[in-house]
Amino acid sequence: MGVALFVLALGAITMFGSLKIGIGWADEGPQSGFFPFWVGLVVVLASVVNFVRAMAVSPAALFAEWPQLVQVRKVIVPMAIYVAAVPLLGIYVSSALLVAGFMRWIGRYGWPLTLCIAIALPVLTYVTFEKWFLVPLPKGPLEDWLGL
Repeated sequence: MGVALFVLALGAITMFGSLKIGIGWADEGPQSGFFPFWVGLVVVLASVVNFVRAMAVSPAALFAEWPQLVQVRKVIVPMAIYVAAVPLLGIYVSSALLVAGFMRWIGRYGWPLTLCIAIALPVLTYVTFEKWFLVPLPKGPLEDWLGL
């Protein structure tokens, strides 16, 4: 219940901040706070649902058993490595490695599909953010070498 309340507070702060910068529609399109406001609202609503569901759970019930915690560790450890790798390798290479790792290790997909998705996803992200939205994302040595 504490986590649900904490996340609810974060969503509410996001909504409040978005209201300050504008959530309407201007001549050039949505104002800066439009999308964060709606994301914050979804977070608040989901947190309310999570809080209500948590109230229905018996206090004596276990949060998780050891096999479940092992599954959580399989996601948390690679994500922590990913976060540490982004400043060194850039977001594109780090993302490709993360996707490939998850697909092979957890999903047990074959190499052709894994490589195809692991390469296509960062390329699509690059085109979307850097070319269409003109939002630069962290780059590493590979992007410098390629002149991106």
